[in-house]
Amino acid sequence: MLYKKVCIVGAGAIGGWFAAYLGQALGAELRLSVLARGATLAALRDKGLRLQLPGGNETVQVPVQALSNDPAELGEQDLIILAVKGPALAAVAPAVKAMMGPQTRVLVAMNGVPWWFFEGLGGELEGTHLDSVDPGGAVSALIPAEQVIGCVVHASCATPEPGWVRHVMGMGLIIGAPAGGRPEPVLQLAELLGRAGFKVSVSERIQRDIWYKLWGNMTTNPMSALTGATCDRILDDDLVRGLMTRIMLEAAEIGARMGCAVDQTPEQRHAITRSLGAFKTSMLQDAEAGRPLEYSALIGAAREIGQKLGMETPFTDALLGLVRLMAQTRGLV
Repeated sequence: MLYKKVCIVGAGAIGGWFAAYLGQALGAELRLSVLARGATLAALRDKGLRLQLPGGNETVQVPVQALSNDPAELGEQDLIILAVKGPALAAVAPAVKAMMGPQTRVLVAMNGVPWWFFEGLGGELEGTHLDSVDPGGAVSALIPAEQVIGCVVHASCATPEPGWVRHVMGMGLIIGAPAGGRPEPVLQLAELLGRAGFKVSVSERIQRDIWYKLWGNMTTNPMSALTGATCDRILDDDLVRGLMTRIMLEAAEIGARMGCAVDQTPEQRHAITRSLGAFKTSMLQDAEAGRPLEYSALIGAAREIGQKLGMETPFTDALLGLVRLMAQTRGLV
């Protein structure tokens, strides 16, 4: 399959990062479009997409061939890169469906456990539906797992203002099909993204990579939003780090039960996170900007999976309750 018509849905930090590098490297051969609305759409029309490169010394303008808040105007796509935050997923799913044809692939570049996680994973939870990420199954009905390509993003980006992406560090992507293996659409997408400058690896079981990333950020994200602290300060506090370890042990047990074992200790993961220095998580950035917090796909999903497995997760439950209450009282839902 050739990916010629590519649409970004969710032109925030990560979606804008995808659009910027694809447009900069492959703009002449792709019809790159962005589905946006409100202030983001206005900024893109007025100033274009701006990418501040790592180091902050250079900002580039990136061409986008088509901009609209109406999926019908953009038409059927070969590839849709879905990079919205979890709370916006149900609202944008109909627009994604409107741009899908039989061969369209949807690259899901989102945090947390996705709606299709148990489609093709096998084991005792094969085909399980998670209400925490897809209430009522509305998204599953619109975007079938057969047309999804999963994605784990290893990069740090921010959006100081609409239409402006600040790339802090990282170019890593892990992609894979829900059903596993190395199908041709995944390999062809890896080649395309590689030519755009991303460092891409293909996973034969993408759910394991998704769970491993969640194993780390299901604690740092909500804890940073609750405290306002950067990750170095969170890890430097013995009591907070101890709570993180307890939650990670619960999540590791869940992962082992469902075929996504984590081959690492919490202390080893803490060391990796600590080596990244004083950075703000995406959830802390959202909290500071007054945006909804995507705790359901991170903490809520882990708790729901534990419940389906008949496991007790008291430390995970406590963190979910705290961040959920904070979001509700501050209007971040």
